This record gives sequence, structure tokens and C-alpha cells, in this order.
Amino acid sequence: MSKQEISARKSGNKLKLPRAVGKGRQVDPKALEEVQALLGDESRQKDLLIEHLHKIQDAYKHISAAHLVALAREMKLSKAEVYEVATFYHHFDVVKEGDTPPAELTVRVCESLTCEMKGAQDLISSLEEGMGDKVRVQKVPCIGRCDKAPVAVVGMNPIEDADVAKVEAAVENNAIEPEIIEPIDYDTYLEKDGYKTYQLCVNGTYNVDKVLDAMDDSGLRGLGGAGFPAGRKWRIVRGMPEPKLMAVNIDEGEPGTFKDKYYLDRDPHCFLEGTLIAAWAVGINDIYIYLRDEYAAIRQSLEQEIAKLKANPPVEKLPEIHLRRGAGAYICGEESAMIESIEGKRGMPRLRPPFVAEVGLFGRPTLEHNMESLYWVRDILEKGPGCLTDHGRNGRVGLRSFSVSGRVNKPGVHLADAGITMKELIEEYCGGMQEGHEFYGYFPGGASGGMLPASMGDIPLDFDTLNEYGCFIGSAAVVVFSDQDSARKLAVNAMKFFEEESCGQCTPCRVGTAKAVTLMEKEDWDEDLLEELSDVMIDSSICGLGQAAPNPVRSVMKYFPEELQKAEVK
Repeated sequence: MSKQEISARKSGNKLKLPRAVGKGRQVDPKALEEVQALLGDESRQKDLLIEHLHKIQDAYKHISAAHLVALAREMKLSKAEVYEVATFYHHFDVVKEGDTPPAELTVRVCESLTCEMKGAQDLISSLEEGMGDKVRVQKVPCIGRCDKAPVAVVGMNPIEDADVAKVEAAVENNAIEPEIIEPIDYDTYLEKDGYKTYQLCVNGTYNVDKVLDAMDDSGLRGLGGAGFPAGRKWRIVRGMPEPKLMAVNIDEGEPGTFKDKYYLDRDPHCFLEGTLIAAWAVGINDIYIYLRDEYAAIRQSLEQEIAKLKANPPVEKLPEIHLRRGAGAYICGEESAMIESIEGKRGMPRLRPPFVAEVGLFGRPTLEHNMESLYWVRDILEKGPGCLTDHGRNGRVGLRSFSVSGRVNKPGVHLADAGITMKELIEEYCGGMQEGHEFYGYFPGGASGGMLPASMGDIPLDFDTLNEYGCFIGSAAVVVFSDQDSARKLAVNAMKFFEEESCGQCTPCRVGTAKAVTLMEKEDWDEDLLEELSDVMIDSSICGLGQAAPNPVRSVMKYFPEELQKAEVK
């Protein structure tokens, strides 16, 4: 008799025998075999959970309960943890037992600001009526192609300036793969002296202190929206204990923003070289690049070019570069939520302090940067800080990459002087307003940056210049609307976006955005209640999503009051 049985008899208790099977869903052998085949020899480490979920979603067009259980078993994670991560992200279709999986093919149609202005709802309605049961038509938030609105994505194939005929043709022809882009490749980049500046840094020709001084002198700031001085950030993380990590944010989910896509479509190695220089200056050996899932063609391009870089490195002991794939969550544009996602978790913002420079990715000091900030590093060192400081107008200094969309003749990314006004930007870079449209207002910094009327189109556009008006430039996502649009309707569109994209962690944001949508959809706005609700969201939300969500509603009440006085909305 075993010691366990003797002990049980002495205490008068019945011996509790082990269960034949564990609690909950059991592992299906076939599903386990399928998951193992998809993962192959890749690591099962916890931070790769989202990467492995993508493999299942890509292969089967959904994630069944059986595959979730099998993945949990294979990665030695709890089923609850795998389930909560999979259901957090929009791009994973989790299907329980007995439920019907989605159609084999999904057509996603953007319904955010510019696409809404350009007829997205009519397109969605027509597609829902005509696609049939074999195609799922799904409304989605901004997919980073606002200059080509409206946009639909058939599988992974983006259809720009979309109409029913274009989408139907893509579906009929099974044109579901990402578009083909032809950026400067590794060999071409090397032929043009690419990575020479990085080599000069590593071999000691460039002194670290002088490089940091150049960053300071250039005035380069974080171009993802926060605007923190890059040189100062490098110095802070450089002074932290090793090991240190780097996280590059290319989530770019702000409605109206597509500048990062513009640069990566053309010259990814300029960005990669700047990234490696930053890693060298700060003392970092591991770089994590977080790319939004909507940029499928760019992901393929980066995978290929990073592989070439690793196979033929310009220096010895090249830092390890990890490319991580987002899964459709705007909140992951917030730096700490992005870090949580890279770690294989739900993208929930962290309370701060501590800041990510002290306790970031995997608990280590982390240098976090937007892609475009790193894109300028090489030019600053090769051409000097003057490549930025020699530009600017209206008392401001530098260059800004404006993502312009809406009712202008030439939407797109326009590199212009910091401090340019909205009216100057429209006339000098955007070819004026479209025929039949009169300039009525604009979002200077995407959905979260607030709204201003045309009468305030002479304000210099730059960091800090818009704060006194209750707006900000953020990532310079400019959406121009005309007298044929309604500021009120656009504000409702923006608030619905924030409601959908709230991570749900804090009550002021989760409940506040939903309550705001309800109040804003009424014919008569309760302005006092909306103002009170805005104050609560701004003062008590954990991160910038809840804090900035009230900006559009406040802008309408302050700058477009005539729309609230009308019996009918435009």
C-alpha cells in the first residue's frame, strides 16, 4: 500500500483518484496534428502566441475551438489565456463548437472618416446584397489607404477607389493575394552606399556622443503622435542597465494616417538602417518591429529584405530583428499596449509609471519609436541636422509628412514645412479643393486630433500649435471636408470608431465612448451632459484613446454650433 493510501486511511478520508481526463475541452488528436504541422520547427515560446494564431487563421480562414485547445496544449498555455488573446483581436475569427464558420472569403470595407465621405456605406450595402453566402462582407475601421478612398480588401488584396464592379471582379477572379510592391531592395540599396553610415558608426568613425548631439540638433521628435525628442529618448534608454530592447511601432491605425506605409512601400532599408543606428547608439541587441496586419504586402517585403540583411550583414554581430504581426487592434498603437501584444498578450495599455524606457518589453528598458522617426536618422547623419532645421515656416522648424485625404484634388503623403497652414497645404500641395466642394473644415491629426473650421485654416500646423484650440497634430493625419459634409456626422463616425476600438480595460473609456455615441446620435445633443462626460473621460482614462476620444464632439460644439441648431442634419 502506498504512503498516500495509508495517509488517506488514517485521516478517514476517501482516496481521491486522479481524473482520467482533465477538465474542460479535450485535445482533439487531428486538430493537434494540424497545429503541429502549421508550427513546424518554430519555437513554442509564449510571446509567439499571436504569430501562431495567425497561422491557423490564414490556413483555415477561422480558428476553431479544437484548434485553440490544441494550440494551448502545444504551447503549454492555459486554454483560457489562448482564448482571451484570440478573441481580443479583430482579425481572428474564433468559432465555438456548433457555430457556423464564416464564409471562406471575406471582403472588408473601410467605413472610417474619408471612406465614409466617399460613399463607403452605399458600397457596403450593394456588396451585402450582391455577394451571396460564399462571401462575407465586413465593415472595418481605417486600413491605411485614405488617399484612395473608398477601399475594400478582398482576402488580402486591397481594392483602391473601390466600386462594386472592381470588388466583384476580384472575387470572381479569386484575386485575394496582397498587391505587388517594388521597393528598393537590399542589393540596390547597397549599390547606393546603403548601410555605409551604419558601418561608420560600428567601426568607430562616428562617435556615439556626436551622433546623439546630431539627433538633438536636428530637432527630430517622435512622429507617431507624441512628439517626444528623439535624442533625449536615446540618452535616457542608453543610461539604463542591460539588456535593453527596442520596439518599433508601425501599427498606424489612426483614421487618416498612411505615411508609414508610404515610406515602407518605397524604401524599407532607409528605415532599417536608421533602426540599426539607433540600436547601436543605445546599446541594443534585439529589435522588435510591430507591423499592422493590414499591410500584408509590406510584411512580405520586410520578411524578404530582413532575410537578405541577415544573410549578408553589413557588419559583424548584427542585432537580432524580430518582425511581429498585429491583428487588427487600434489600441496597439499605444506604446505599452503594443508591447503587451509583442509579448503575446491582449493589447491592454499599462499604468505608468514605470515608463517603457525603464520597464518595457519583457520587463527590460525599451527604446520605443515610430517608424518614420527612424527613417530620418540616416539623412541626419549623412546630410547634417540642417536637412530638417533648414525647413519650416510661420516661426516653426522642420519637416512634416502630412497624410492628406478627403475633398482635395491631390490626396497623399506630402512632405512640407512644419508650420504650414491648412490653407497653404491645400493650395500648394493638394491642388486645391475638388470641383464643387468648398473648404469647410478639417481634422489636423486624425480622428483623435479634433476638428477645426475653414475659418481657422491659417493656424500653423506643428506640435504644440493646436493645443490651445483643443486639437493636436499627432501623426499629421489631415482629413479635409467640405460644405457637402457634416462635421456632426463625422464626429459620430469618429466616436463609433473609438467605441469599437476601446480595449475595455477602464470604465471611463469603455462606457464613456458608448454613452457618447448614444447621445450624439440623438437629433438634439445634450451639450452639458456631453461636456461632463468628456471631462470624466479625459481626466480618468488610462491611455490616450479615452483621453482624446472627446476631441471631435467638443470640436463640433465649439466650432460648428450651427449644425446643432438645425432641425435636420445635413
